Amino acid sequence: MALLSFERKYRVRGGTLIGGDLFDYWVGPLYVGFFGVAAAMFAGLGTALILYGAALQGTFNPFLITINPPPLEYGLSFAPLKEGGLWQIITFCALGAFGAWALREVEICRKLGIGYHIPVAFSFAIFAYFALVVIRPVLLGAWAHGFPYGIFTHLDWVSTTGYTYGNFHYNPAHMLGITFFFTTTFALGLHGSAILSATNPGKGKEVRMPEHEDTFFRDLMGYSISPLGIHRLGLFLALSAVVFSIVCILISGPYWTQSFESWWEPLWLLVDPGTSTPSPYPGPM
Repeated sequence: MALLSFERKYRVRGGTLIGGDLFDYWVGPLYVGFFGVAAAMFAGLGTALILYGAALQGTFNPFLITINPPPLEYGLSFAPLKEGGLWQIITFCALGAFGAWALREVEICRKLGIGYHIPVAFSFAIFAYFALVVIRPVLLGAWAHGFPYGIFTHLDWVSTTGYTYGNFHYNPAHMLGITFFFTTTFALGLHGSAILSATNPGKGKEVRMPEHEDTFFRDLMGYSISPLGIHRLGLFLALSAVVFSIVCILISGPYWTQSFESWWEPLWLLVDPGTSTPSPYPGPM
């Protein structure tokens, strides 16, 4: 109830990007807005089409449902509904829902008078999805290169794409992306554990303040980034992981068609000019 009384200060008209006062209201704790309605409509239509695709397949087992992109021969053209057209429309609905949700976040930020860090961060995730289902297929010349919508079929696509290039773990952007993912969990794990340690000192003891947290890290490793700094660092690390994941998939196929082991061959020749290490993988099949 304390939060609800606090929120009344910010539940005011204005700050909308489109629609004015038309949808400028709340349902319980949730702000609606024009983009909230748009996101709900896109998500509802996309979900209904997935269920329609499941009905065409004759199964509603969530592990077996799959919506596949159009076959290779359709290229970048529109496909019949039952031969990939569903995938195309669902992809459009997903992009519409994600984009509308991000713009709804912008409106909420405007009402609260805060920065746009949250919608900007979410936009990185939206762009990653856009790169997978639009940019890479366009660069390769066919929607067939997008990933299917299904639990097992999606995992199969990831595995197939990785092994198509010999071993995806040799992809330099993949290396950087994974490094940033692990560093994000490490940095925010340190931060979260420090906060819990400070605010749960033990029965009968006083809660510690930020200067105690700063002192701990200065004593531990010689430097403390500060409570604000660790959040900035966490955001930077997380977004860097997404950026290099996008680079990883975009260079795989459009710009690099061999095994990624051969990517490093010039470096191996620098270390030992008399040694060549040919890849055991033939490259994309």
